[in-house]
Amino acid sequence: MTRRIDTEVAIIGGGIVGGSAALFLRRAGVPVVLLEAALCGARASGVNYGGVRRQGRGLEQMPLARRAHELWGQLPSLIGIDGEYVRSGHLKLAASNADMVQLEAYRQRTRGFGMHLQMLDRRELARRFGWLGQDVAGGSFCSEDGHANPRLVSPAFARAAAALGADVREGVKVTQADHDGTHFIVRADGLEVRSRVLLNCAGAWAGRFAEHFGEAVPETSIHPLMMVTEPLPLFMDVSLGIQGGGIYARQVARGNCVIGGGRGVSTDPDYARPGRAGLGALMANATRLLPVLRGAQVIRFWTGVEGNMPDHNPVLGPSARVPGLFHAFGLSGAGFQIGPAVGEVLSELVLRGQSSIPIDAFCIERYAAAAHGAVARPERVCEQTQESP
Repeated sequence: MTRRIDTEVAIIGGGIVGGSAALFLRRAGVPVVLLEAALCGARASGVNYGGVRRQGRGLEQMPLARRAHELWGQLPSLIGIDGEYVRSGHLKLAASNADMVQLEAYRQRTRGFGMHLQMLDRRELARRFGWLGQDVAGGSFCSEDGHANPRLVSPAFARAAAALGADVREGVKVTQADHDGTHFIVRADGLEVRSRVLLNCAGAWAGRFAEHFGEAVPETSIHPLMMVTEPLPLFMDVSLGIQGGGIYARQVARGNCVIGGGRGVSTDPDYARPGRAGLGALMANATRLLPVLRGAQVIRFWTGVEGNMPDHNPVLGPSARVPGLFHAFGLSGAGFQIGPAVGEVLSELVLRGQSSIPIDAFCIERYAAAAHGAVARPERVCEQTQESP
Protein backbone atom coordinates (compact mmCIF):
# COMPACT_ATOMS: atom_id res chain seq x y z
CA MET A 1 0.00 0.00 0.00
CA THR A 2 1.38 3.41 -1.00
CA ARG A 3 1.64 6.04 1.70
CA ARG A 4 1.19 9.68 0.65
CA ILE A 5 2.96 12.64 2.23
CA ASP A 6 2.29 16.26 1.33
CA THR A 7 5.03 18.81 1.94
CA GLU A 8 6.41 22.11 0.70
CA VAL A 9 9.84 20.89 -0.43
CA ALA A 10 10.96 17.39 -1.42
CA ILE A 11 14.70 16.69 -1.66
CA ILE A 12 16.18 13.76 -3.56
CA GLY A 13 19.58 12.91 -2.05
CA GLY A 14 20.79 13.09 1.53
CA GLY A 15 24.45 13.95 1.04
CA ILE A 16 26.06 17.11 2.35
CA VAL A 17 24.19 19.22 -0.25
CA GLY A 18 20.73 17.76 0.30
CA GLY A 19 21.25 17.61 4.06
CA SER A 20 22.42 21.21 4.34
CA ALA A 21 19.57 22.42 2.11
CA ALA A 22 17.12 20.64 4.40
CA LEU A 23 18.78 22.20 7.44
CA PHE A 24 18.65 25.78 6.14
CA LEU A 25 15.06 25.34 5.00
CA ARG A 26 14.00 24.02 8.40
CA ARG A 27 15.77 26.90 10.11
CA ALA A 28 13.41 29.09 8.08
CA GLY A 29 10.42 26.96 9.10
CA VAL A 30 9.79 25.37 5.68
CA PRO A 31 8.30 21.81 5.68
CA VAL A 32 10.80 19.38 4.11
CA VAL A 33 10.89 15.71 3.18
CA LEU A 34 14.37 14.37 2.40
CA LEU A 35 14.66 11.03 0.56
CA GLU A 36 17.94 9.11 0.58
CA ALA A 37 18.45 5.76 -1.17
CA ALA A 38 21.14 4.61 1.29
CA LEU A 39 22.12 6.35 4.53
CA CYS A 40 22.47 10.10 4.66
CA GLY A 41 26.04 11.18 3.99
CA ALA A 42 27.17 7.61 3.27
CA ARG A 43 27.95 7.88 -0.42
CA ALA A 44 30.28 10.44 -2.05
CA SER A 45 29.77 12.91 0.80
CA GLY A 46 30.92 10.40 3.40
CA VAL A 47 33.74 8.55 1.65
CA ASN A 48 35.68 11.49 0.26
CA TYR A 49 39.16 12.62 1.22
CA GLY A 50 37.92 15.24 3.66
CA GLY A 51 39.76 18.27 2.33
CA VAL A 52 38.19 21.61 3.16
CA ARG A 53 40.05 23.93 0.83
CA ARG A 54 39.40 26.99 -1.27
CA GLN A 55 42.84 27.04 -2.89
CA GLY A 56 42.83 25.58 -6.38
CA ARG A 57 39.22 26.33 -7.27
CA GLY A 58 38.26 28.20 -10.39
CA LEU A 59 37.32 31.87 -10.08
CA GLU A 60 33.65 31.15 -10.67
CA GLN A 61 33.58 28.99 -7.51
CA MET A 62 35.35 31.47 -5.26
CA PRO A 63 32.23 33.26 -3.96
CA LEU A 64 30.71 29.88 -3.02
CA ALA A 65 33.96 28.78 -1.41
CA ARG A 66 34.27 32.04 0.54
CA ARG A 67 30.74 31.68 1.95
CA ALA A 68 31.36 28.01 2.70
CA HIS A 69 34.50 28.98 4.60
CA GLU A 70 32.35 31.17 6.85
CA LEU A 71 29.85 28.34 7.39
CA TRP A 72 32.58 25.84 8.25
CA GLY A 73 33.67 28.26 10.95
CA GLN A 74 30.16 27.91 12.44
CA LEU A 75 30.08 24.11 12.22
CA PRO A 76 29.29 23.25 15.87
CA SER A 77 26.35 25.67 15.96
CA LEU A 78 25.10 24.34 12.61
CA ILE A 79 25.31 20.57 13.16
CA GLY A 80 26.16 20.15 16.84
CA ILE A 81 29.66 18.67 16.39
CA ASP A 82 33.07 19.92 15.31
CA GLY A 83 33.46 17.08 12.81
CA GLU A 84 37.22 16.98 13.48
CA TYR A 85 37.43 20.15 11.40
CA VAL A 86 40.79 21.90 11.67
CA ARG A 87 42.15 24.88 9.79
CA SER A 88 45.52 23.23 9.36
CA GLY A 89 46.46 25.06 6.17
CA HIS A 90 46.51 23.72 2.63
CA LEU A 91 49.85 23.37 0.85
CA LYS A 92 49.73 23.09 -2.93
CA LEU A 93 53.05 21.85 -4.25
CA ALA A 94 54.79 22.55 -7.54
CA ALA A 95 56.81 19.81 -9.23
CA SER A 96 58.59 22.26 -11.53
CA ASN A 97 59.35 25.92 -12.08
CA ALA A 98 56.59 25.99 -14.68
CA ASP A 99 54.17 24.86 -11.99
CA MET A 100 55.40 27.64 -9.74
CA VAL A 101 54.58 30.15 -12.48
CA GLN A 102 51.04 28.75 -12.63
CA LEU A 103 50.66 28.95 -8.85
CA GLU A 104 51.81 32.58 -8.83
CA ALA A 105 49.41 33.43 -11.66
CA TYR A 106 46.59 31.82 -9.69
CA ARG A 107 47.54 33.83 -6.60
CA GLN A 108 47.27 37.03 -8.61
CA ARG A 109 43.88 36.08 -10.11
CA THR A 110 42.34 35.21 -6.76
CA ARG A 111 43.39 38.30 -4.82
CA GLY A 112 40.44 39.76 -2.98
CA PHE A 113 38.87 36.45 -1.94
CA GLY A 114 40.57 36.32 1.47
CA MET A 115 42.89 33.36 0.91
CA HIS A 116 46.13 35.33 1.44
CA LEU A 117 48.23 32.78 -0.44
CA GLN A 118 51.92 32.60 0.45
CA MET A 119 54.45 31.50 -2.18
CA LEU A 120 57.19 29.25 -0.79
CA ASP A 121 60.39 28.33 -2.60
CA ARG A 122 62.26 25.05 -2.17
CA ARG A 123 64.41 26.39 0.67
CA GLU A 124 61.37 27.63 2.60
CA LEU A 125 59.60 24.30 2.08
CA ALA A 126 62.60 22.46 3.49
CA ARG A 127 62.66 24.78 6.50
CA ARG A 128 58.95 24.53 7.31
CA PHE A 129 58.06 21.07 6.00
CA GLY A 130 61.22 19.02 6.25
CA TRP A 131 59.30 15.76 5.88
CA LEU A 132 58.62 16.43 2.18
CA GLY A 133 60.49 14.54 -0.53
CA GLN A 134 63.00 16.25 -2.79
CA ASP A 135 60.95 16.23 -6.02
CA VAL A 136 59.21 19.56 -5.37
CA ALA A 137 60.19 23.02 -6.57
CA GLY A 138 58.05 25.07 -4.20
CA GLY A 139 54.45 25.62 -3.28
CA SER A 140 51.55 27.87 -2.40
CA PHE A 141 50.21 27.90 1.16
CA CYS A 142 46.71 28.88 2.29
CA SER A 143 46.87 29.04 6.07
CA GLU A 144 43.12 28.90 6.85
CA ASP A 145 42.16 25.97 4.60
CA GLY A 146 42.08 22.57 6.26
CA HIS A 147 40.33 19.24 6.58
CA ALA A 148 37.56 17.41 8.44
CA ASN A 149 36.13 13.93 8.89
CA PRO A 150 33.47 13.40 6.19
CA ARG A 151 32.08 10.33 7.95
CA LEU A 152 31.11 12.59 10.84
CA VAL A 153 30.27 15.84 9.08
CA SER A 154 28.19 14.71 6.10
CA PRO A 155 25.46 12.73 7.90
CA ALA A 156 25.31 15.36 10.66
CA PHE A 157 23.65 17.90 8.35
CA ALA A 158 20.67 15.62 7.73
CA ARG A 159 20.52 14.73 11.43
CA ALA A 160 20.49 18.41 12.35
CA ALA A 161 17.69 19.00 9.85
CA ALA A 162 15.72 16.10 11.34
CA ALA A 163 16.18 17.55 14.83
CA LEU A 164 14.48 20.72 13.55
CA GLY A 165 11.56 18.75 12.15
CA ALA A 166 12.60 17.67 8.65
CA ASP A 167 11.08 14.33 7.61
CA VAL A 168 14.23 12.39 6.71
CA ARG A 169 13.72 9.01 5.04
CA GLU A 170 16.74 6.75 4.61
CA GLY A 171 16.87 3.53 2.58
CA VAL A 172 14.22 4.95 0.25
CA LYS A 173 15.19 4.83 -3.43
CA VAL A 174 13.31 7.26 -5.64
CA THR A 175 12.00 5.45 -8.70
CA GLN A 176 10.07 8.26 -10.37
CA ALA A 177 9.65 12.01 -10.15
CA ASP A 178 7.05 13.92 -12.17
CA HIS A 179 5.17 17.22 -12.23
CA ASP A 180 1.41 17.22 -12.74
CA GLY A 181 1.17 20.91 -13.54
CA THR A 182 0.63 21.89 -9.92
CA HIS A 183 2.79 19.66 -7.73
CA PHE A 184 5.78 17.39 -7.97
CA ILE A 185 5.00 13.74 -7.35
CA VAL A 186 7.96 11.69 -6.14
CA ARG A 187 7.54 7.93 -5.82
CA ALA A 188 9.86 5.73 -3.81
CA ASP A 189 9.42 2.26 -2.29
CA GLY A 190 5.74 2.42 -1.34
CA LEU A 191 5.88 6.14 -0.69
CA GLU A 192 4.42 9.04 -2.65
CA VAL A 193 5.60 12.53 -1.78
CA ARG A 194 3.76 15.53 -3.22
CA SER A 195 5.48 18.91 -3.00
CA ARG A 196 5.44 22.40 -4.46
CA VAL A 197 9.24 22.41 -4.85
CA LEU A 198 11.70 19.65 -5.76
CA LEU A 199 15.46 19.77 -5.13
CA ASN A 200 17.52 17.40 -7.26
CA CYS A 201 20.57 16.68 -5.08
CA ALA A 202 21.11 13.07 -6.14
CA GLY A 203 24.82 13.27 -6.89
CA ALA A 204 26.04 10.88 -9.57
CA TRP A 205 22.43 9.83 -10.13
CA ALA A 206 21.01 13.35 -10.49
CA GLY A 207 21.52 13.48 -14.24
CA ARG A 208 18.85 10.81 -14.64
CA PHE A 209 16.25 13.00 -12.94
CA ALA A 210 17.33 16.09 -14.89
CA GLU A 211 16.97 14.15 -18.15
CA HIS A 212 13.50 12.96 -17.15
CA PHE A 213 12.46 16.61 -16.84
CA GLY A 214 13.86 17.35 -20.31
CA GLU A 215 17.26 18.68 -19.24
CA ALA A 216 19.82 16.11 -20.34
CA VAL A 217 23.36 16.89 -19.16
CA PRO A 218 26.68 15.14 -19.85
CA GLU A 219 27.18 14.00 -16.25
CA THR A 220 29.60 11.10 -15.83
CA SER A 221 30.94 9.27 -12.78
CA ILE A 222 34.44 9.34 -11.34
CA HIS A 223 35.83 6.95 -8.75
CA PRO A 224 38.70 8.55 -6.81
CA LEU A 225 41.05 6.07 -5.13
CA MET A 226 42.05 6.58 -1.50
CA MET A 227 43.85 4.80 1.30
CA VAL A 228 44.60 5.24 4.99
CA THR A 229 47.66 4.11 6.92
CA GLU A 230 48.09 2.75 10.40
CA PRO A 231 48.56 5.43 13.10
CA LEU A 232 52.03 6.97 12.79
CA PRO A 233 53.94 9.50 14.89
CA LEU A 234 52.62 12.94 14.02
CA PHE A 235 54.76 14.64 11.38
CA MET A 236 52.41 16.44 8.96
CA ASP A 237 50.30 19.36 10.15
CA VAL A 238 48.85 20.51 6.80
CA SER A 239 46.65 19.14 4.06
CA LEU A 240 48.53 18.99 0.79
CA GLY A 241 48.02 18.52 -2.93
CA ILE A 242 49.96 18.87 -6.18
CA GLN A 243 49.55 21.47 -8.93
CA GLY A 244 47.89 19.64 -11.81
CA GLY A 245 46.61 16.83 -9.59
CA GLY A 246 48.00 13.38 -8.87
CA ILE A 247 48.12 12.96 -5.10
CA TYR A 248 46.73 14.59 -1.95
CA ALA A 249 47.38 13.77 1.70
CA ARG A 250 46.66 14.73 5.29
CA GLN A 251 47.33 13.31 8.74
CA VAL A 252 44.67 13.16 11.44
CA ALA A 253 45.16 13.70 15.16
CA ARG A 254 45.35 9.98 15.92
CA GLY A 255 48.24 9.62 13.46
CA ASN A 256 46.62 7.96 10.44
CA CYS A 257 47.54 9.39 7.04
CA VAL A 258 44.69 9.73 4.55
CA ILE A 259 46.03 9.71 0.98
CA GLY A 260 44.35 9.87 -2.39
CA GLY A 261 45.27 9.75 -6.06
CA GLY A 262 44.29 7.85 -9.18
CA ARG A 263 41.00 6.10 -9.82
CA GLY A 264 39.08 3.06 -8.71
CA VAL A 265 37.21 0.84 -11.16
CA SER A 266 33.53 0.33 -11.82
CA THR A 267 31.50 -2.09 -13.91
CA ASP A 268 28.19 -0.93 -12.45
CA PRO A 269 26.90 2.68 -12.46
CA ASP A 270 25.96 2.39 -8.78
CA TYR A 271 29.19 0.92 -7.37
CA ALA A 272 32.98 1.17 -7.57
CA ARG A 273 35.92 -0.58 -5.96
CA PRO A 274 39.68 -0.03 -5.67
CA GLY A 275 41.52 -1.58 -8.61
CA ARG A 276 44.80 -3.43 -8.24
CA ALA A 277 46.37 -1.48 -11.08
CA GLY A 278 46.10 1.80 -9.21
CA LEU A 279 47.18 0.66 -5.75
CA GLY A 280 50.88 0.28 -6.49
CA ALA A 281 51.09 3.65 -8.21
CA LEU A 282 49.32 5.38 -5.32
CA MET A 283 51.66 3.89 -2.72
CA ALA A 284 54.75 4.66 -4.83
CA ASN A 285 53.68 8.27 -5.35
CA ALA A 286 52.92 8.63 -1.64
CA THR A 287 56.33 7.42 -0.49
CA ARG A 288 58.09 9.58 -3.09
CA LEU A 289 56.32 12.68 -1.80
CA LEU A 290 56.39 11.60 1.86
CA PRO A 291 59.45 9.40 2.49
CA VAL A 292 58.42 8.89 6.12
CA LEU A 293 55.67 6.57 4.85
CA ARG A 294 58.13 3.95 3.64
CA GLY A 295 57.38 0.77 5.56
CA ALA A 296 54.07 2.04 6.93
CA GLN A 297 51.11 -0.34 6.81
CA VAL A 298 48.08 0.58 4.72
CA ILE A 299 45.00 -0.58 6.61
CA ARG A 300 42.32 0.24 4.05
CA PHE A 301 41.74 1.24 0.43
CA TRP A 302 38.43 2.61 -0.80
CA THR A 303 36.67 4.54 -3.53
CA GLY A 304 33.17 5.82 -4.30
CA VAL A 305 30.90 7.17 -7.02
CA GLU A 306 30.99 10.91 -7.65
CA GLY A 307 29.10 12.94 -10.26
CA ASN A 308 31.40 14.78 -12.66
CA MET A 309 30.78 17.53 -15.21
CA PRO A 310 32.93 18.33 -18.28
CA ASP A 311 33.89 21.79 -16.98
CA HIS A 312 34.31 20.54 -13.40
CA ASN A 313 31.75 23.02 -12.14
CA PRO A 314 28.48 21.95 -10.53
CA VAL A 315 25.03 22.28 -11.97
CA LEU A 316 23.38 24.63 -9.50
CA GLY A 317 20.23 26.65 -9.86
CA PRO A 318 16.67 26.57 -11.18
CA SER A 319 15.47 24.33 -13.95
CA ALA A 320 15.17 26.05 -17.30
CA ARG A 321 12.02 24.07 -18.07
CA VAL A 322 10.08 23.24 -14.91
CA PRO A 323 9.15 25.93 -12.37
CA GLY A 324 9.85 24.84 -8.80
CA LEU A 325 12.60 22.40 -9.78
CA PHE A 326 16.13 23.21 -8.61
CA HIS A 327 19.30 21.28 -9.38
CA ALA A 328 22.48 20.89 -7.32
CA PHE A 329 24.76 18.11 -8.54
CA GLY A 330 27.92 17.30 -10.48
CA LEU A 331 30.28 18.76 -7.89
CA SER A 332 33.08 16.88 -9.66
CA GLY A 333 35.05 15.61 -6.70
CA ALA A 334 35.26 18.98 -4.97
CA GLY A 335 31.94 19.31 -3.20
CA PHE A 336 32.80 18.71 0.45
CA GLN A 337 34.02 22.24 1.16
CA ILE A 338 31.38 24.11 -0.85
CA GLY A 339 28.54 21.72 0.08
CA PRO A 340 27.09 23.77 2.95
CA ALA A 341 27.10 26.94 0.83
CA VAL A 342 25.38 25.09 -2.02
CA GLY A 343 22.69 23.97 0.43
CA GLU A 344 22.26 27.54 1.64
CA VAL A 345 21.95 28.77 -1.95
CA LEU A 346 19.19 26.23 -2.59
CA SER A 347 17.31 27.45 0.47
CA GLU A 348 17.58 31.05 -0.75
CA LEU A 349 16.27 30.08 -4.17
CA VAL A 350 13.28 28.40 -2.55
CA LEU A 351 12.59 31.21 -0.08
CA ARG A 352 13.34 34.30 -2.18
CA GLY A 353 13.74 33.14 -5.75
CA GLN A 354 17.32 34.38 -5.92
CA SER A 355 20.74 33.66 -4.46
CA SER A 356 22.96 36.08 -2.55
CA ILE A 357 25.94 34.43 -4.30
CA PRO A 358 26.45 34.61 -8.09
CA ILE A 359 25.63 31.22 -9.61
CA ASP A 360 25.13 32.03 -13.30
CA ALA A 361 28.25 30.04 -14.21
CA PHE A 362 26.55 26.90 -12.89
CA CYS A 363 23.24 27.13 -14.75
CA ILE A 364 21.97 23.96 -16.40
CA GLU A 365 21.36 25.87 -19.66
CA ARG A 366 25.10 25.76 -20.37
CA TYR A 367 24.55 22.12 -21.22
CA ALA A 368 22.06 22.61 -24.02
CA ALA A 369 22.06 19.59 -26.33
CA ALA A 370 24.05 21.41 -29.00
CA ALA A 371 26.81 22.19 -26.51
CA HIS A 372 27.37 18.65 -25.25
CA GLY A 373 31.01 17.79 -25.46
CA ALA A 374 32.00 21.38 -26.26
CA VAL A 375 32.45 22.79 -22.76
CA ALA A 376 35.93 24.11 -22.04
CA ARG A 377 37.48 23.43 -18.69
CA PRO A 378 38.46 26.78 -17.18
CA GLU A 379 41.53 25.51 -15.34
CA ARG A 380 42.98 22.33 -13.90
CA VAL A 381 42.01 22.16 -10.24
CA CYS A 382 41.61 18.45 -9.50
CA GLU A 383 44.21 17.58 -6.88
CA GLN A 384 41.49 17.01 -4.31
CA THR A 385 38.83 14.61 -5.50
CA GLN A 386 35.81 12.69 -4.11
CA GLU A 387 34.86 15.40 -1.53
CA SER A 388 31.03 15.32 -1.87
CA PRO A 389 34.35 15.48 -3.20
